[in-house]
Amino acid sequence: MNLNQLEYFRTLAHEEHYTRAAQMLSITQPSLSHAIAQLEQELGTRLFEKKGRNIVLTRYGKIFLPFVEDALKILDDGVQRTRELNGSKEGMINLAYIYTMGSDFAPRMVRKFIDTFPDYKIDFHFTVGTTGEILDGLKSDQYDIVFSSFQDGEPDIDFKKIGRQKLVVAVPQDHPLAIKDSVDLRDTIEYPQIYFSKGSGLRPVVDSMFEKIDQFPKVAFEMEEDSSMAGLVAQGFGIAVMPDIPILRALGLKTLDIYNPFYERSVYIATLKKHYLSPVAKAFIQFVCEETK
Repeated sequence: MNLNQLEYFRTLAHEEHYTRAAQMLSITQPSLSHAIAQLEQELGTRLFEKKGRNIVLTRYGKIFLPFVEDALKILDDGVQRTRELNGSKEGMINLAYIYTMGSDFAPRMVRKFIDTFPDYKIDFHFTVGTTGEILDGLKSDQYDIVFSSFQDGEPDIDFKKIGRQKLVVAVPQDHPLAIKDSVDLRDTIEYPQIYFSKGSGLRPVVDSMFEKIDQFPKVAFEMEEDSSMAGLVAQGFGIAVMPDIPILRALGLKTLDIYNPFYERSVYIATLKKHYLSPVAKAFIQFVCEETK
C-alpha cells in the first residue's frame, strides 16, 4: 500500500466514475484500475462495485474511506507545517476576538499588517465571541490567536497586554443625563439599563463597579454583544455602561465619563503556551505587540 493508491482511492470514492477520476488524477484509466485492484488485493476485499454506468463504494469501502481521508489530512498538515517552518511567508491565521474589538481594533490591526507586509500571503479567518467562548476555542485548537479580556485560571494560555478600554455611560442625546460630561455611577441608578449578559467577559467587571457603590441598576435588557446594546440605547430602551467604542458616535449617542468608580479594562492578545505557531502567526503577534506598545 502506498500514498498514490490512497490518493487514487479517495478520488475515485468521491467521483464514483473511473474516467472522471483518472482525468482529475492526470493518469490513464488502466493505471487507476490497476492501482485500485492492487489495493483491494492487499486489503483482501472489494472496495467498489458497479452501479449502472458508475461505481460505488462497497460496505468495506465505506468503512475504509474515513480512515484514508484522516490519514491524508494529517499528512497534508505535516507538509504544510514543515514548509512554514522553512520560513514561508504564506499561511492561514485563525483569529478570534471579543465583540468590543470587532468594529475597530481587530480589523485595523489586520489591515495595517497586510499593508505593512505586502509580500505576506495570509488567509485570515475571523471569529467573534465572548471571552469564555473564544478562549475555549483557543484551547481546542480552533484559533491560533485571540484578542480578549484576561481570564484567571488559565495556566496554559499566554496573555500579553495590548491596550486598555475605558468604560463609559452611553445615553441618547435627549436623555436627562446628556447634559453632563461625566457622572458618578450612582447618578445612573434611577434609569433603566441595558446590561451585559452573564456570558460576557464584561459582566463581572460592570457588576463589580456597582458593588463598589453598594447599588444595582434596574436592568431593562441583557445583551451579550455591545453593538446591539448601543442600538437599544439609541432607540431609547435604556442607558448602558459599556466600552467607549466607535459605534457609539456613529449612532449619535452621548458618552459620559465615569469618575466614580473609575475603571479601565485591559485587553490582551492570547495564545497557547507550548503550542505550535506558524511563522506568519508569530509575525502577526510581534506586529500587534509593537503597534500597541
